[in-house]
Parts: sequence; C-alpha cells; structure tokens
Amino acid sequence: MAKMTLEELRALRDAKKNEMTQRDTNEKSAQIIIGMGTCGIAAGAKEAFDAFLDELDSHSVTNTKITQTGCMGLCFSEPTVEVAVPGMPRVIYGNVDDAVARRIVKEHLIGKSLVSDHIFDKPAVDIIK
Repeated sequence: MAKMTLEELRALRDAKKNEMTQRDTNEKSAQIIIGMGTCGIAAGAKEAFDAFLDELDSHSVTNTKITQTGCMGLCFSEPTVEVAVPGMPRVIYGNVDDAVARRIVKEHLIGKSLVSDHIFDKPAVDIIK
C-alpha cells in the first residue's frame, strides 16, 4: 500500500466525517434502521447501507439518521430495513438491495409515499408481551 500524504489523510478524514453525520442523532426526525445480523450481512445489508448513505447524500437529506441493529427476525426477507418518518407509519421493508434502498430514499423519505411492493408486516406493539 502506498503512503499517503498529509493532505490526502486530511481529505480522507473530512470525507469520513461527512459520512458519519448521517449517524448523528441530533436534530434528526426520520430514522432508517438496517438489520445487520449475520443473515442480513450475508444477504447484502452492507451494500444496502452504503446505498442509503450515498442516496441520502446525493439528495442532501440531512434530517434522517441511519443506524444498524441485529437480526429483526425476518430472515427470509433479508436485508430488512425499518423506516420511521414523522406523520407516517413505521414500516419494515424486506429484500432491500441497492436499487430498493435508493427507491426508499426517493419515494418514502422525500416523496412521503410507501414503497408498497417491499413492505413486510410485524406484530403490533400492543400484542407483544
């Protein structure tokens, strides 16, 4: 591996700082939670995670935080992603690849409409004990 100059290191640091702002929880109203358990990672959750970061950045969406969690229990539909937007129902999307992640940003987060062909249900909170 070639040595990096001080300027290259500073540019890399600044680029990574910008990427990490999406994970900052301050003043963010919407949330994307990506299932990154073993099953999710094997199914491509890391690629979906990267697509979300890229799409959020390309549309200058700054009110959304992106985090990861373990298995969501929907292994048959991995990668799974939960999206919470104020004024809309919390939704779990399944089979989220690069293209679907980009659709979720454009249609759900920006356009305020659900990506209905990838929605998977979960039990209501009031019946889980």
